[in-house]
Amino acid sequence: MVTKRQALRAVVLCLVLVAAVKLLLSEYRTERKQKLATMDPGTFWHPGPKVKEAVTVHKSEDINSLFNLAQKPEVPEPPVKKEAGTAPLETSKGPARIVHLDLKGAAPKVKYMKQIFPLFSSLGADGVLLEYEDMFPYHGNLTILRSPYAYSMEDIEEIKSLAKLNKLELIPLVQVFGHLEFVLKHERYFHLREVRAFPNSLNPHHPGSVALVKDMVSQVMDCHPDARWFHMGADEVRGLGESQDSKNWLHSNKGDVGKMFLNHAVSLARFITERRSGVRVILWDDMLRKISPATIKESGLQDLASPTIWNYLKKMDTDGIGTLISRYHEAGFKGIWFASAFKGGTGIDQRWTPLDYQLQNHLSWIKVMNSMTKYPSITLHGILLTGWQRFEHHTVLCELLPVGIPSLAMCLQSLKHGAFDENAKMEAHHILGCNIKVEKDICEGSGAFSGSQIYHMVFYIHTNLQKEVDALMKHYHIKGGFSRYHRKYNFANPRIIGFFQGQLKKLLDKWETYIENFRMEMEAIYFPDTVEEWMEENVNANMDLLRENARDAERILKLNGQPKSLKTL
Repeated sequence: MVTKRQALRAVVLCLVLVAAVKLLLSEYRTERKQKLATMDPGTFWHPGPKVKEAVTVHKSEDINSLFNLAQKPEVPEPPVKKEAGTAPLETSKGPARIVHLDLKGAAPKVKYMKQIFPLFSSLGADGVLLEYEDMFPYHGNLTILRSPYAYSMEDIEEIKSLAKLNKLELIPLVQVFGHLEFVLKHERYFHLREVRAFPNSLNPHHPGSVALVKDMVSQVMDCHPDARWFHMGADEVRGLGESQDSKNWLHSNKGDVGKMFLNHAVSLARFITERRSGVRVILWDDMLRKISPATIKESGLQDLASPTIWNYLKKMDTDGIGTLISRYHEAGFKGIWFASAFKGGTGIDQRWTPLDYQLQNHLSWIKVMNSMTKYPSITLHGILLTGWQRFEHHTVLCELLPVGIPSLAMCLQSLKHGAFDENAKMEAHHILGCNIKVEKDICEGSGAFSGSQIYHMVFYIHTNLQKEVDALMKHYHIKGGFSRYHRKYNFANPRIIGFFQGQLKKLLDKWETYIENFRMEMEAIYFPDTVEEWMEENVNANMDLLRENARDAERILKLNGQPKSLKTL
């Protein structure tokens, strides 16, 4: 009897132990799932990573899971103001894909944004990075910064509504250190320049400098009360350390330019985060690349901001990017961003987007993104697909936004699918209405996307205008009997003019009609200053040459081959 009782007790004890183990395992699994669910997504001064090897096209098997992993922000989100009848903005799951609109050149009218925001969303974008520059409606003492065609406050409200309607998170960008040409070009602010002769960078030691950028940041933040992220730029601070104020500071601080940069960056990042609880700060990383992790950690920047590692090269040094990630992890950053380029990252006056170049850049970034499992303690928040419109405020326009749309589609689809494979191509084709041919640098077909008319017309101008004008100017009789010298002295044989005048008039009439139609398409999307600039840079020289020759031919033809005129044109 005793033996049976002991056996029964043993069985009961075993059952209790099994139940306890199951309970502990269940709690552990629940806790682990909760932890996984709360993980956050997310050579002027020094050269960037050097190219070591070519990056080959590859298909990633891991990128989809990386993008689609549901994660929760590490910093509590600020409350989102809900409007009556408006659903709250849905956040991106996993690292966000953010399309950069560089408004310091060829800023589109709001009515075009109404057409392309749905396109961005359908292509796989989660948000838009708005680099306002002089297109923001600054007021008060900052009114001088506004472009004559700057957006109004009503325009900004409409842009915000459009973004919310299309589930695109808006991230405003205001430069606070370098690339302040649009501010420092004004005589009122000359005294705040780091280098008196150049408008590039701010003198961080002048008391008016911080006050100025804080005012700029405040006005933009007030206009974006629901923004969860704020990009403060801080890249390419050219000439830093060259002002007398900076030299004096460096003399007392062991010549540490990196620390001087960090002092200003930390001051502004702290201002942004303290001004509105929950806002998280982004900055470009190039100025951080040669600052030691220990110096960064000592500054406290890692608790205030996330660096964006940017590289727009076709053949990226992915190992070099890995080194930067490790350095920023060592510096204590909890999260990072990446930045690629879908346009504007190649030539300073690039007119047509090189598709293979941009594709290879994104395939390299996909390779880096797949390697993020090696850095479990640092979160990838997302990737900014930059679309630069100028290299800086005073330089010419790069590719127009409609010209870059097929590239953007290709790049977003590559990030979504892990490669620009058949599925990505089919989806892009379905959305755009044209077939992206990477090897030809063109999207073949009529195209159904907004701006496709400009896309095709720019291509025609790009490939034909210069070529056709050059061919005509090499005409035997123009070269031999109607040169600049002949036209200058009103001296030519009417017989020779007869050999090319008809051809000249036909070519001129053709292009006059084409350019007039193109101008109408441009004016539907862009403000007058953009239309005039693009024409001047890409059209007018050739058209003026045709017009001058046609006008001179008519005038000189009437002289019936008279002697050279002593009176020149």
